[in-house]
Amino acid sequence: MDDNQKLFSVMVQQNKTTIFTVCYMFSKDQEEVNDLFQEVVIRLWQGFDKYKGDSKERTWIYRVALNTCISFDRKKRRHNKKQVYTGDELFGCNERDTQQKEILHKRITQLCPLDRAIVLLWLEDISYEEIGSIIGITAKNVSVHLYRIREQLKNMSND
Repeated sequence: MDDNQKLFSVMVQQNKTTIFTVCYMFSKDQEEVNDLFQEVVIRLWQGFDKYKGDSKERTWIYRVALNTCISFDRKKRRHNKKQVYTGDELFGCNERDTQQKEILHKRITQLCPLDRAIVLLWLEDISYEEIGSIIGITAKNVSVHLYRIREQLKNMSND
C-alpha cells in the first residue's frame, strides 16, 4: 500500500460515521445505505489526488457525500421505488424516542435534497459558515433556509 492509499484509508476511517450519517439521510434501506457509502468512498478516492486542502477535509468529505447522495436521490425519485424504514437498527432508544425519531426522519426525507442536506449538517452541529461553504451559499442564507425548513417541518402531518 502506497502513502496515498494509507492517507486515504485513515481519512475514510476517521470520517466513516459522517459518511454513513449523510447516506442514512438519503435512504431508509440498510443495503442502499451501504451501497451509497461505497459510492461516496469511490468518489472520494477519485477526487483524492485533486483535493488540495483549499477547504477543511471534513468540508470536502461532506460536499462529496452530499453531492453523491443528492444525485442518487434524484435517480431514485425518477424510478419512484417504495422503500421500507429500518431505523430501529440505528437507534438503541426507548419506544417513545424511537417513534419521535421515526417521525422526524420521515419528515426530513420529504424535504428537497438541498434542505435535507442543510438539516443534516445543522444536526451535526456544523457552523452556519461551514454549512454555507459545503452547500455553496452564504451563512445568512443558511439561517434563512433553516428558519423556512423548521416552519415546513412543523406544518407537516405525521401521516
